[in-house]
Amino acid sequence: MSLLKCGISFLLSAFVVSIQAYSQNIKSLINSDSIYSISDEKVVEMIRNMPNIEVGKGVTFMPKDNWYKMTMRFRMQNMVGMSFDDKFSLEKTEAQVKRLRLRFDGYIYSPKLTYSIQLGFTPYDSKELPNGNVNIVRDAMVYYIPSSTWNIGFGQTKIKANRARINSSSALQFVDRSIVNSEFNIDRDFGFFGEYNKRLFSDFNIVGKGSITSGDGRNYQSSSKSGFAYTGRLEVYPIGRFKAYGDVFEGDYQREETPKFLLAGAYSFNDRALRVKGQTGDLILNNQRRNISSWYADFIFKYSGFAFYADWMGRGCKNSFIYNSDDKIVQNVFTGQGINLQTSYLLPSKWEFALRNSTILPSNDIKSFVGYDSYNQSTLGVTKYLIGHSLKIQADASYNYKKGMSSDLYNRYEIRFQVELGF
Repeated sequence: MSLLKCGISFLLSAFVVSIQAYSQNIKSLINSDSIYSISDEKVVEMIRNMPNIEVGKGVTFMPKDNWYKMTMRFRMQNMVGMSFDDKFSLEKTEAQVKRLRLRFDGYIYSPKLTYSIQLGFTPYDSKELPNGNVNIVRDAMVYYIPSSTWNIGFGQTKIKANRARINSSSALQFVDRSIVNSEFNIDRDFGFFGEYNKRLFSDFNIVGKGSITSGDGRNYQSSSKSGFAYTGRLEVYPIGRFKAYGDVFEGDYQREETPKFLLAGAYSFNDRALRVKGQTGDLILNNQRRNISSWYADFIFKYSGFAFYADWMGRGCKNSFIYNSDDKIVQNVFTGQGINLQTSYLLPSKWEFALRNSTILPSNDIKSFVGYDSYNQSTLGVTKYLIGHSLKIQADASYNYKKGMSSDLYNRYEIRFQVELGF
């Protein structure tokens, strides 16, 4: 046994040393003249200010007359995970390329007319929709940006509702988002989007985001007897914006020199939705429709490597149950609320340790239908950043508990490991 422990200790030490050495080599490469730099800083700044654009160097194409610009980038997440029951017996093993995406961003004719395209190629990204459509296209947007104060867009992208969903999956400090976000987020949709940014006085900033969308979710194309989805979000930065757009990146990688925080709230109304979660989920049976409301509140605080997040969100529906012709309940719209709390600290060595606690509270009338009174997940995460969020190694471990569950046959423990790489 002692020999085994020595062997494991040796392998772990070798792994850490290798990662640190590789990190130093990467930093040396970045600081060298062999990495190209983007010359048009005004264009870069305008693209950086666009919603949901993850700015990286990538590979940029631009003719001599500068009438267009295109930056091509990719990223992938390779993940392995294991789930265990309450006796710590292995129940399920996952090993997959969870995300593999290709992006094209830039402008055409003028830096004021920009575009963003994102494609996803894994089964996780391109699940078949209830109407048979395939979800390869994630984002396809054209934006008009007359100034740094405001912009309008048309196409398909994320709805700006809750903080966790606005954050890219490449900018997380855990292997994936929380169970609360998974249940209550409203994902992507097709329609019109707008954003307004303003510094009112001193360091006090506000951001308003709104959209009118189809309400059916991404790539749905057409539906009948359903209305639109109306979403608005207000963000307040009382003592200044975060460094390097840190509000859309989890953790305090930039190590804020002074305390910074964000307060935000959002509301979305999906008129006559045809799916049980509005923009996501199964079709509501028997061609029925439901009016679905979603609400969100976020708080972010960062200072000197420390970060704290609080997310509260919920969903309401007046008639949450769907009945068949015999007046038997066959389906329901999940109504209720959830809260997510997470905190982290980034060491100067770029190792980060994070804790997250997430709780889902179904409304009283659906508890018997979903089978539990509350669902709680506690997660410990560790991340080693090699090149920021572009190249990082992550691992996390979770404990799940469902209060009031009549059976113990569900995953109690989860362990996941992931490598994120992109440019």
